[in-house]
Amino acid sequence: MGKLLTYVKRKSGETFSSLMVRNYRLYYIGQIISTSGTFMQTVSQGWLVLKLTNSGTALGVVVALQYLPILVLGPYGGVIADRYPKRKILYFTQSIAGLLALILGILVATNIVRLWMVFVLAFLLGLNSVFDNPTRQTFHIELVGPDKLRNAVTLYSTLVNLSRVIGPAVAAGLIATIGIAACFILNGISYFAVVIMLALMHTDEMHLSPPVPPFKGQLKEGFKYLLSTPIIGFPLLMMALMGTFTYEFQVSLPLIAQNVFKSDASGYAFLTSAMGVGAVVGGLFFAGRKRGAPFKLVTAALLLGFAILTAAFMPSLLFAGVAMVIVGFCSINFSSLGNTTLQLECSPEMRGRVMSFWAIAFLGMTTIGGPIVGRFAEVAGARWALALGGIAALVAAGIGAVTLRNLQTVKVNTKEPVEM
Repeated sequence: MGKLLTYVKRKSGETFSSLMVRNYRLYYIGQIISTSGTFMQTVSQGWLVLKLTNSGTALGVVVALQYLPILVLGPYGGVIADRYPKRKILYFTQSIAGLLALILGILVATNIVRLWMVFVLAFLLGLNSVFDNPTRQTFHIELVGPDKLRNAVTLYSTLVNLSRVIGPAVAAGLIATIGIAACFILNGISYFAVVIMLALMHTDEMHLSPPVPPFKGQLKEGFKYLLSTPIIGFPLLMMALMGTFTYEFQVSLPLIAQNVFKSDASGYAFLTSAMGVGAVVGGLFFAGRKRGAPFKLVTAALLLGFAILTAAFMPSLLFAGVAMVIVGFCSINFSSLGNTTLQLECSPEMRGRVMSFWAIAFLGMTTIGGPIVGRFAEVAGARWALALGGIAALVAAGIGAVTLRNLQTVKVNTKEPVEM
């Protein structure tokens, strides 16, 4: 029994090692509150658009507008993340996101909201994310250092997916009782929890990266670095394909809930929450593991693709929810492996720009995929819209496998050590 307790204590320490760092712990607390609010808004925004239009295409367009700025301006956001202190950037971006949520809540509460207003606010939120996303991604290593990076990234992904459980559940209850407006207003307030936690951090305990001084051609330098570093390029290529078609759950899941299972907002919240439960379990499972090897990305994408295909053709809402638990488990493995691989393999002075490309692949490509998946759902049905994401993940796994095999061949031919 003593050995078992010792083992459990050791594994728990490995799983939650980043939370032993005070600054990361403060950040984590703020993000639990804020990200739960974000998923409240995700559910509420999707349901609001369906109430206004009953159109899958409109739902895809609003999602696309939210990520269009990341697709177009993402690399510039990475340059800013490399140039300036990340905590100062986050003070600004988190405050702006909270203000935009409050504005949408007021518009809905006063019953003057129109579809074009939702479009405009979604676009402004995306513009804010251009700078917020690469800064948040690269802030983790400044909080915990490189040795705990994968643990911090995985625990953060677990947090996001725990919020995916909490946020939609709260949103469904609020929509049924108080109304949609309350979700947006509470989300707006939640962002200020992050601002408070940022203010409480100790700068002298951070692993700060020296800011990169401005010079002409920094954007071009980022693109050159990406093209000349295959170990950075192949995870981004995989995520670009999956970001376009696989991570379109904001479009496919509400359509499946409404059109396939004839459910209301609670059905959409159930599917989203089920995915979150799987990701939380997966996050706790993978958090204690050391740095992953690149080839594991291929396996993770393969498993995610099969899980999504299974979920797409479940006969009932309950069984679809069970399948979405598996989707969440596989998804967090892929995303945390890709994120960690990029941050550890790239040069520190390029980290912001590299992670801005990750944001483009993960979020920005939604701009292209959102309307396609929405339209595809109208033509082929909601089930096939979700299945399209599973097929894309399988194709991405194939691309990754071929790329890694080619890299291995090159290293063998040049007599370099192969680290796969």
